Amino acid sequence: MIRMTEISTDPNVSLTFPDHTQLPESDGRFVKNFQEHPQSLLLTDSIGLILQQLHPDGQYAIGQDCGIYWRETNPPEQGAIAPDWFYVPNVQPRLGDKIRRSYVYWRELMVPLIVLEFASGEGLEERDKTPLFTSSGEVQKPGKFWVYERILRIPYYGIFEINRNQLEVYHLVDFTYQQMEANERNHYPIPPLGVELGLWNGTYQNQTQSWLRWWNLDGNLLLIGQEQAEKERKRAELAEQKAAKLAERLREMGIEPETLE
Repeated sequence: MIRMTEISTDPNVSLTFPDHTQLPESDGRFVKNFQEHPQSLLLTDSIGLILQQLHPDGQYAIGQDCGIYWRETNPPEQGAIAPDWFYVPNVQPRLGDKIRRSYVYWRELMVPLIVLEFASGEGLEERDKTPLFTSSGEVQKPGKFWVYERILRIPYYGIFEINRNQLEVYHLVDFTYQQMEANERNHYPIPPLGVELGLWNGTYQNQTQSWLRWWNLDGNLLLIGQEQAEKERKRAELAEQKAAKLAERLREMGIEPETLE
């Protein structure tokens, strides 16, 4: 059991409990499918401007297939859970001069606002509500759903079943996850972020399929850098075409466009 007298929000304080530099950053498992890493990058890249507006001081962290340590165990990695993607507001992106290796909840006590899981199979692991203790009081491996809902109490939890192109989003209400209903755009609003979460069919990193993506609350897709650059290129190209047509019409009227400058 974690004793509150031993917890500090200062990550540089040496305490009884280990920090992210002393805990394993991996449990040795490999990525389950080829879509996981591109999917994480797509989410992170497109929400960057939103997070800059919400956190002008830069105080937030995004984890991609990184461990969240929520209890101390032996071996240590048994006390961690690793969402495919999560966002934690109001924490340092780095800890001093060190890059984060994991997120240690008992050190910072700031709950992620949203966690997302990309389920390769039927989502049984992601919906697992197995509690930490059996009815007889014995310790067992808890399910992801149970940890997110009952221990970490993360406000929003999304499960994306890749093979079925299906998305479920849960919102914590009165300490219990309630499955959300999609809006008229088939998106799920995340008000604290000012965005909607939904599925988008398209090509990213040479893979054409359904992807988990963000929209603003007006239903406009949040673009990644490459898409924004392509949009600006097309806008400039269209402006040039309009200018060329106008110049042609002026010449038909006997007016040289250069004389109007």
